[in-house]
This record gives sequence, C-alpha cells and structure tokens, in this order.
Amino acid sequence: MKIVEIELYHVEVPLKHTFWPTWIPGYPQTHNRFTLIKLVTDEGIEGYSAGTAMGKEREGLGDLLGGYLIGADPTDIDRIQSLLKQAGFLGWLNFWIEPACWDIIGKSKGKPVYELLGGQARPIEAYCSTGEMHESGRRVEGLLAMKERGFKTAKLRVKNKELKDDIKLIEQIRKGIGDKMVLGVDANQGWLVSIVDRVPAWDLNRAKEFAKACKDNDIEWLEEPLDWHDYDGLAALKRVSPVKISGAELNHGWDEIKIMFEKDCFHVYQPDATFAGGIAQVKQVIDACHKHQREFSPHTWTNGIGFYVNWNMVLADRGNKHPLEYPLEYPLEEPSWVPEFREGIIEPIIPDRNGMLQPFTGPGLGFEIDKRLLKKYGKRYFRMNERSLALKVIREKGLKTALELRKRKESR
Repeated sequence: MKIVEIELYHVEVPLKHTFWPTWIPGYPQTHNRFTLIKLVTDEGIEGYSAGTAMGKEREGLGDLLGGYLIGADPTDIDRIQSLLKQAGFLGWLNFWIEPACWDIIGKSKGKPVYELLGGQARPIEAYCSTGEMHESGRRVEGLLAMKERGFKTAKLRVKNKELKDDIKLIEQIRKGIGDKMVLGVDANQGWLVSIVDRVPAWDLNRAKEFAKACKDNDIEWLEEPLDWHDYDGLAALKRVSPVKISGAELNHGWDEIKIMFEKDCFHVYQPDATFAGGIAQVKQVIDACHKHQREFSPHTWTNGIGFYVNWNMVLADRGNKHPLEYPLEYPLEEPSWVPEFREGIIEPIIPDRNGMLQPFTGPGLGFEIDKRLLKKYGKRYFRMNERSLALKVIREKGLKTALELRKRKESR
C-alpha cells in the first residue's frame, strides 16, 4: 500500500459566543480553527487527522510534505514517524499527521485503532474540563449543573497575577460545591503565552505553595505548574507535593518525555497524540506508565478529531489487565466551547447521563467526516498526487534530474 494523494484544508468553525482561553490570557477566541489532512492510498482508502491552528500558518506545508509522503507506505509507522521527523527539522511539528496513517490501517483491517493497539471497547468516564477562569460564584453554579448532568470530576483554571488570588479562587469554589465533585486544577504554566495579557511565570516556590493550597482544599491534581522543559523543577515539586502533579501534554514526543520518566517528574502523564509524537510515541508513554506505576490521562483540548485520536489511546490502555483508571478529559466551557463547534465537521461527542462515553466501534480512528460541514467550514488549499509531484520536480529540477531521482527512489 502507498500514499498517492494528499489534501490539506483550512477549517474555521465560528463560535456563537466568544471563548476566553486561560492559556492565552486576554485573547478573545471567536473560531475553532484547525488544519485537516486527508491521505489517500492506491487502494482508495482515506485517512484523516487534524492539527489545531491559530490561522493559516501552515499554508506552505503541502509543498514540504509532498516529497516525503507521496509514495510512502502508511502501514510502515516507523518509517512514517521518521519521515515526519525529517520534515520537521526546520521547525515544523508534524506528528499530528501520523494518526491519519493509523486511520488508514484501521480501515484496511476493518478495526478501530485501539484494537490494533491491544485495547477493547468499553465505556470511559469523562471529566468536565473547563477552559476559562471565572469568578467563584459563576463557576460553582456551572459545576453543580455539570454534576446534575452526570460529571463526577471537573478541572478548574487559575491565571491570576497574584498567588493569593489563585488560592482564594479554589478555596471559594471548593466551599461552594462541598464534596460533590472531584476537582483538579490546571495552571497552564507548561507553555506560557503572553501575546495579550502579561502574567507571571511560576517558579518552584510558587508551585509548592499552590500545591499545598490544593491539598488544603481537597484538589486531586495540579496540572502543568512549571515550564514544560523544567525537568529538574518538576521533579523537585513532585517529591514534595501533597497532591498529584501532571503534565507532558504538548512535549515533543518520547525524546522529551523519557527524560521526565528518568527524573520522575509526574504522577500523571498527559501527552496529546496530536502533539507529543503521534499515536506510536504516546503508546510508548502508556507502556512506561505501566512499567513505572504512573497514571495516564491524555490532553484533549484541540478539536473533535483530536479528541478521537486520544480517545483511542485511552481505550488502547484500558485493554490491559490493569488499566490506568483515570477519567478522560472532556473539553467543555458553555456557552462558547461546546460540542457542536468543538467537533465542527464530525458528529458531536456527548457523554451519557452518567458522564460516561460509550465506545465507538467503527474502523480507523472512529469518526466520519461530514462532507456537508467540511464544505461549509473548510477550504482546501493544497492537493498533490503522484502526477502533480512529478511535474513539480520536473519544473524545479529539470527532466533529466527528475528521471534520475525517480530511478533512485524505485531502486531502494
């Protein structure tokens, strides 16, 4: 099997209400934007994946990828991983594309990806992951409503300039909901963004003090409390923290995350397979979690396709005799970030009344692109097949060189 065609789309889903993500303080998000890739094989199988986007920053990606992926075998994941890494040497982070190859493999075998990874279909508990920082009264009201809809666990956000204000917020929220829900807190310090509001980066002392406050307020875990490359600081925090420390959501795959295991940085590892090395490398993280008796719960704050990618990882893990039982992050911030606009071009993902996600059993990654919605929200900006790649090489290198390159490739 080989890849014979690549298509890239800008997808831009307008939100009905402005979303104010804490990871970009002060930034009004009015659209859910992502890059959609479609890979087509010589057998006519289509594989999809998506990478979150701020805008049209990937406009030139197609020309780069064509030479790497056209003609490649999508079932040879080791080779695909290598090619995507090579295509990223000058700055592109391309591992969000790798799940499209797993989508192809699953469809070719008539099985969901999680089964290919040794998993099995089973219901998964979802936790309500908020994305904005609200004053305590409004947040309490919203969490109690989520409790009535079946959610047992929720994640809060903090992003105040002063530590005392972050502590006051979690104190008031815990007091307001009592013991009705398990709570976690995301500090969003792993990859600090300050393009609008300037907020301070936490140091180890602030993280230690806030972790103690989390314990005092019955907070289960503290997420991304320090810079994602501060391995020594994270390890020092974990050694003394009275609550679980989690992270590694966007670290650049196993090359970085293995250092975190060596230094013992986290209780809970949260790599997102659309960022952290693709499905193959996140499976390495799951295996390491079992080996080192750590927990696994992937980051899913991207889009519906990204959610499915990471849902597959949880179901893959849950096929083990001793699965790393941890609820799956379910991004939800009403009225702005809701399933209809989060998913955009696929059917909305909705937990049942007990806060459980019933398993999907379709082949590949599990979703189907709604072509009507793709036409409404998406714009194809790149398409390349074997013929157009050949013509491109002839234009740029000349016929003689193009023929020599083809001969060398075919002789490998």
